Amino acid sequence: MIVWDGAALVRQGPVSQSPMYGVPILLKDNIEVAGMPTTAGSLALASNDQGRDAPIVTRLREAGAVILGKTNLSEWANIRSSSSISGWSAVGGQTRNPYDPERTPCGSSSGSAVAVAAGLAPAAIGTETDGSITCPASVTGIVGFKPTVGLVSRTHIVPISHSQDTAGPMTRTVEDAAIVLSVIAGTDPLDAATAEADARKVDYRAALDAGSLRGARIGVMRFLLPSYSEETQAEFERTLGVLEAAGAVLVDIPEGPDMATIGRLEFTVLMVELKHDLNLYLASTDPAQVKTRTLADVIAFNAAEPRETVLFGQDLFERAEATKGLEDPEYVAARADSLRMAGPEGIDRMMAEHQVVALIAPTTSRAWTNDPEDEDRMQGSASRLAAVAGYPHLTVPMGLDQGMPVGLSFIGGKWEDARILALGHAYERARGPAPRP
Repeated sequence: MIVWDGAALVRQGPVSQSPMYGVPILLKDNIEVAGMPTTAGSLALASNDQGRDAPIVTRLREAGAVILGKTNLSEWANIRSSSSISGWSAVGGQTRNPYDPERTPCGSSSGSAVAVAAGLAPAAIGTETDGSITCPASVTGIVGFKPTVGLVSRTHIVPISHSQDTAGPMTRTVEDAAIVLSVIAGTDPLDAATAEADARKVDYRAALDAGSLRGARIGVMRFLLPSYSEETQAEFERTLGVLEAAGAVLVDIPEGPDMATIGRLEFTVLMVELKHDLNLYLASTDPAQVKTRTLADVIAFNAAEPRETVLFGQDLFERAEATKGLEDPEYVAARADSLRMAGPEGIDRMMAEHQVVALIAPTTSRAWTNDPEDEDRMQGSASRLAAVAGYPHLTVPMGLDQGMPVGLSFIGGKWEDARILALGHAYERARGPAPRP
């Protein structure tokens, strides 16, 4: 049998058993599990039980994992409104940061992060389009891994964007994340993006190397740092010393791609794909359980349901509904340009020009408050380049910013998931016990 000792998944049974055998795991409530409603936090999907497991759930069950239940999320994965509150949904209410309930758990995989941080389960599955695994993991002091898009199936997961969506593990250690990823990674015939997954996946736990930082050239994304808090910047500079002491060769990267333009192009992509992908998902559900058959129906439902709009509206849904589809030349150009700028001309170029094997930056600064009326706001983010390019992004607890956790991000090239996990594991060993408030 497998038990969890609070730090790692520990084998206590026959060697033939999966390391996930008997391990309890929680799933973000946009991932379908037979017998459990999948709501994406919306009352419109309150009865959405299609009696089917998402392929990643099937993989977890076959590995012997115990599905404990669902976790709350930012409603519709934070894509309904430009004023949405991270961790809030009409179904689940407000998810609280376990280290300060007045501060955000970030989102949209808020409940998955909080559950692991609070010790309710040793592992959870989150999903990310841009920052939705890595940000909540960072501000709650846990490990979060966004895999290469196409390594993990998205079938039967309520979507935002087929270009950027992926599921990934949220755990207390990098080793645990590697164990979970080894189970959920793989080709799914229903998800064309995963065609290469079986050929690309490895045993990620076996690939961990505590000495992988020795001699490794790591790119420091200096161009991102001014946007972070002073305290997080100071923690990052201290962490650079830990990496150097472990043998890493640090290379400053003072200039990066045009992040504002990438963000503008990404927004166009997400709005178009949200309408297209969500309409396809809703059409796959039983109309007896899900009355809202299109995004337009969801918009009408929200307008008529006061519990949905008590805190914020649905301006992003309305903008998405106004888009013209995947054949729209503006969308086609935006997707091609954003992918090129973030990938080949962004991460790939920086790594090649500076001859580095990974890029690092703080994941984000300390958790900001849940109060939308105050001036405490998110400061800094390392997620966009990897999110738009579809490349792997790992966050590992780094330190404290005014007593709140902050993480260190490792980003690499496409299909470099094993290398990024190995580097994060080596840093984790060099760092010592995870910093706790």
